[in-house]
Amino acid sequence: MSKFTNKITVLLLILLFVFVLQAPSARSQAHVELPVNMEGVLNEADYKIRVPAGWNGTLLVYAHGYYGKFPDEPDAAPGGEAGENTLLTMGYAVAGTSFRGTGWAVKEGIQNTLALTNFFRGQVGNPDRIILWGFSMGSVIAFKSIEKYPNIYDGAIAGCAVGAGAPMNWDGALAFSLAYDVALGWPLSWGSVGDVRDDLDFETDVYPILLGQVTNPANIGLFEFIRLVCDLPYDEFYDPPSYWLFKDMLYATEYRAELERRAKGPVTQNLDHIYSLNPADIAYLNILGVNAINLLSEMNARRNIEARLPSRKYMERYSDYSGKLKRPVITIHNTADGLVHVANESVYWDTVFSAGQDDMLVQVYIDSVGHCAFEPAQILNVLEAMEYWIVTGTPPFPKISSSWHQGLITPLYHLFGPFRKNRPVEAIYKEKYCLQKALMSKQLLF
Repeated sequence: MSKFTNKITVLLLILLFVFVLQAPSARSQAHVELPVNMEGVLNEADYKIRVPAGWNGTLLVYAHGYYGKFPDEPDAAPGGEAGENTLLTMGYAVAGTSFRGTGWAVKEGIQNTLALTNFFRGQVGNPDRIILWGFSMGSVIAFKSIEKYPNIYDGAIAGCAVGAGAPMNWDGALAFSLAYDVALGWPLSWGSVGDVRDDLDFETDVYPILLGQVTNPANIGLFEFIRLVCDLPYDEFYDPPSYWLFKDMLYATEYRAELERRAKGPVTQNLDHIYSLNPADIAYLNILGVNAINLLSEMNARRNIEARLPSRKYMERYSDYSGKLKRPVITIHNTADGLVHVANESVYWDTVFSAGQDDMLVQVYIDSVGHCAFEPAQILNVLEAMEYWIVTGTPPFPKISSSWHQGLITPLYHLFGPFRKNRPVEAIYKEKYCLQKALMSKQLLF
């Protein structure tokens, strides 16, 4: 096909996309007078639905991230009310639920999000398109839902995504805990490294001890060992706004305790892990007065931590993926994410590729530090890309690639099928860090 023909094809697709979005909707039909601002309780979960007077026919269903001890009011979009208002002015209908309970409520999130979507269709209107988007823990809900309910959702957007699945990521919390134990000592009052105390509280039990340790200059080398063996970014590890050290310890202690209560037992294991550091890291730690080889030996001598099998199965049932996509998925991730490592993206891509569905996946990386630290324009660009894909049936690149290169985001249209064997890959987790089988391509980090 000639370059001229390619240009004409792309132009026609763009015109079709604009026409479809601006033309009167054939499928969407509101059952109620617009605009709509609806709040209530559905299946024991608070919900919010907002529809503008000039609805464009697209419904955006939002799956939120982790809620701690106390539930928040339901958000219907990333960014809360400000994000909702922006999307309403663009013609989108938005909906979100608080889920039935706090903590690692993935099972409840899948169920409540589906119930809310069906409620919208029955009580508010029939959308032309339904896009499910979830961030952080909400990405697990998006991934599982798009596999299970392709007849309900037309596409999914997953931000700061737990693409390797919950078991690998919670095993990362175990690795973090074990590294902390060999470096500084895990208090008996917290339970064991592999089975934390059920009512462990970060604010009262953990934070005072951790703060005292990290503010002692003599411990800096030990904390650097923990950071390096878990491949966590130096930027904002100790400093605001991310404070990765404290966030990761929160998940390794209080939040893991909540999951263990939910799953009725310990959920993490390290039987197939190998902990290591590269020579440069070992030399750096030696300068800081840390014998990293001895600490690694201690960690590897304790690769005998097992999960309770039914508890592990509970987590896997709702938080692992087959990769068998029938609807398009776009992921977006900060390259230096100290909470949900960017290597999750490579594991997810490998899962989808192995299922033969990599043509249904596009992954985008933001070259910055943070967890879900996206600018509004970046989120809207991803939304535009998804809507274009759904409407035209064509993956969004290179159609909008020019606008994506204006310092906003790095688009990576995965043409890895033909190029897969040629891309340099580094198994940064398979034998080393907190996840056990991610492949991370250096080509991805622009």
